[in-house]
Amino acid sequence: MTERSRLVTDWLLLAGFCAFLFFYGLSYFGLIGADEPRYAQIAREMLARHDWITPTLGGTPWLEKPALYYWQAMLAYGIFGVSDWAARLPSAVDATLMVFAVYFFLRRFRPGFELDGALITASLAGVIGFARAASMEMPLAAACAIALLAWFDWYESGSKRYLALFYGFLGFGMLAKGPLAPFLAAVIIVVFAVVIRNIAAVVRTLWVPGIVLYFAVTLPWYVTVQVRNPEFFHVFFLQHNLARFATNLFHHAEPVWYFVPVLLLGLLPWTMFVVAAAVETVRAWWEQRPALCSGESLNVFLAIWILVPLLFFSFSQSKLPGYILPALPAGALLVAEYVRSRIAENARSDIFLAALHSIVAAAPIVPAMMLPFIVFQHRIPWGRWAAVSIAFSAVLAIGITMTLRAHAGIRMLRLITLVPVVLCVAAILRLGAPSLDATLSARLLAEQITKADSQRLPLAVLLVSRETEYGLQFYRNQNIARYELGQVPSGEHLLVAPEGLQRNVEKRVTGRRVAYLGSFAVQGLDYYWVGESTQHAATAIQPDSGPKE
Repeated sequence: MTERSRLVTDWLLLAGFCAFLFFYGLSYFGLIGADEPRYAQIAREMLARHDWITPTLGGTPWLEKPALYYWQAMLAYGIFGVSDWAARLPSAVDATLMVFAVYFFLRRFRPGFELDGALITASLAGVIGFARAASMEMPLAAACAIALLAWFDWYESGSKRYLALFYGFLGFGMLAKGPLAPFLAAVIIVVFAVVIRNIAAVVRTLWVPGIVLYFAVTLPWYVTVQVRNPEFFHVFFLQHNLARFATNLFHHAEPVWYFVPVLLLGLLPWTMFVVAAAVETVRAWWEQRPALCSGESLNVFLAIWILVPLLFFSFSQSKLPGYILPALPAGALLVAEYVRSRIAENARSDIFLAALHSIVAAAPIVPAMMLPFIVFQHRIPWGRWAAVSIAFSAVLAIGITMTLRAHAGIRMLRLITLVPVVLCVAAILRLGAPSLDATLSARLLAEQITKADSQRLPLAVLLVSRETEYGLQFYRNQNIARYELGQVPSGEHLLVAPEGLQRNVEKRVTGRRVAYLGSFAVQGLDYYWVGESTQHAATAIQPDSGPKE
């Protein structure tokens, strides 16, 4: 096979896997959580106003996050129309760009293993999950990954074009989620320089044209949004960056060890090999310091890349799973390096490591196949289907172990591990998506309400979750009033509330007619029609109450 045909084959293979893992079935279940529908609606409002500067929700400035995701979603809406899958499209595109960046990086530094590293990156559980989410996490992770890969490329080659790429993507990271991107990159580079005893690399990184490029990417939006919204600096930098890290202002407190299991889960199915590669890297560094060859330098850089976000976010008072996403690509690259070294040494897989990897890779098949039961019953019910799932997982684990223990088994690692990944994603989309749609998204609820609402009346909620409120706001494309905040519409409207609260509703709207319309039992919600207030009705007919001139 010629080099050109091999390159085309690799690209087609990567494109196919990315299409399935990131893009296929984006609309199989509706937007879930509070963030997905909220961010999707903000982008819709910006597009409707043709405003590329100020994010708004319900017409009010929403200044918690920068604009990169919103711009991407606006472009997707403009091309494909407003939908939940279009809202998720930016993350899928960014994940694909990150995977191809890994491919080209390894093609330059580890020719022959570029496809391994790219496919390992694409198959990480955390990458697949956030590539399918309408959020800022994947734009940030992709920007950080491409920037750090470009920096190491510059460090090894001295080519300023890679340093320019580094600064450009740092700028995109700043537009994705704020100062976190340049901060993490700076800490990773400084720690790496200290470890390899090359502080001069930090000084040489401070390249004036690159710094100018960084500010050229970031300053236009940051300056303009500050001018238009004087409260931006306080809301964005002080509240949603400094206060989010230093305090539990947003009620996301978790123990200090929280990100250790989150990182291990995000690295599935490659967790065991990442751990083995990290241990091997530390051992090699300890034995060969202070002088490191290119191979060890890359491994040390990758280990620091994983460790810095893990430690930094562990000390944050606000913790969410997506925070650790920027560390995951380094884990994939470490595995690719580990595989390369084992093949170079013509070594067979360790039986213990092979068995652990096989179990960890195959185990997610069980919850994936049992997802409908888990979502509805919050447990795995023991029965025939559970036995089939466990048996299938066990057979798959045994098959992976036997393959890895063969003489050339390590060369099959990438291919054999992708099998359970593809099966898990397929099971979640085909078996679990309807249950996720029914229990975690407001899409079906909004459709049910719309069928009962021939007039497209205003909509209010009472004592429901933020997830439901923001979901209804996106799928109904209207502002949602909250009764408990005193936002009771004076005119005729619909109301969504937990089951069995009709008397409570009637007390809150004394003197107004309340009619039960239906229920969405799977989420324990009822919806009602509420008539207009007497005062509002009197005001409405007042102009016609007297004789006309």
